[in-house]
Amino acid sequence: MPTTSEAGSRLSTLPFTDPQLEPGWRHVVVPAADPRPLAAAPRMLEVSVAGAGRLHTWSQWHEATWGTSLLVLDGGRVVHETYSDRGGAEGLGPDTRFLGASMTKSVLAHLVGRAATDGELGLDDPVVRHVPELAGTGYDGPTVRHVLTMTTGVDWVEDHRDPDSLASRLLGCFPDGDSRALLRTVRPGVAPGTRWAYNTADSQVLDWVRERATGRDYADDVARLWRDLGCASEAVVGIDAAGTALAGGGLAATARDWARIALLAVDGTTDDGTRLLDPAWVEAAARSSYAITGVGRLPSSITTHAGFGHHWWPLDDAGTRLTADGSRGQFAAADRHTGAVVVKTSLWPYDDFLVDRQARDLSYLGLHALLDLFVPH
Repeated sequence: MPTTSEAGSRLSTLPFTDPQLEPGWRHVVVPAADPRPLAAAPRMLEVSVAGAGRLHTWSQWHEATWGTSLLVLDGGRVVHETYSDRGGAEGLGPDTRFLGASMTKSVLAHLVGRAATDGELGLDDPVVRHVPELAGTGYDGPTVRHVLTMTTGVDWVEDHRDPDSLASRLLGCFPDGDSRALLRTVRPGVAPGTRWAYNTADSQVLDWVRERATGRDYADDVARLWRDLGCASEAVVGIDAAGTALAGGGLAATARDWARIALLAVDGTTDDGTRLLDPAWVEAAARSSYAITGVGRLPSSITTHAGFGHHWWPLDDAGTRLTADGSRGQFAAADRHTGAVVVKTSLWPYDDFLVDRQARDLSYLGLHALLDLFVPH
């Protein structure tokens, strides 16, 4: 979740581990039913990142942004893989499941894209057509497209510093509450489609709609995706007491499996050429749907280096580069022209919002610098 106000949330304290290792977490295991490990072809990478008033080598950049892992793919092969202890994290490696935080939202986007591709869900469907329990709430009026692009206009502020905010209360439903009961309290704000605001409630509602349309809960649909992508390791998903997944922030997976999530965003196909996502969906997901969500048009407290598409973050207006983005520096970025992928997990502090902002800005610059190294295959 790329907002500086997430400091103090229970999820943002655990970006390098997974729910089953933490007392009190409820979780569901996502099996690796058809593992196809990524091939490796390591080579030296020479890169310079200009940012924060200096030039950084890739290792200096990784250090300056509190990196815990850095994985680079070229041609679907691992050409670089590094794990680093940061902020109390120890023993990290290829088997570590990194909590993706809001990178989880981009996995949700893939699930919604499959449902749309398969004709199970229409983007112009009203939310309440699928979830009538939300009639009379702020979600009575917005469409699937609005929740997908975070333009519902509902009365919501993603502020986790205020323990009484709806955002804090939503995360507080994990593991012992009922998150969907809280969603039924969200009120209208402004007209749908007229304002963008970062909103994890929109993600949770989007998943509720997807579940009703497909008949599959989040963990089951991720398991289907995991099998089809050939993900090589189990993942875990945090759930509340009612069994609802934190589809907006609760998935933990290895760096290599996060890379497969980014690879699917390149052209919507798996490594064996099976098409999972319609080409039109892949193109739309990588672009901003509104002028207000274009690259550089989001609130500067979020980022000036990206826009917002279909629960992915476009890095250019042409839809060539995009990334998943999670709090405290979790990224899975892809260049759709070259097929290169960069996964970066991090553990930077939130105490000083300026440190958070600089680390995020520097991370985006470094993602571009690394992706610039590669040419189309």
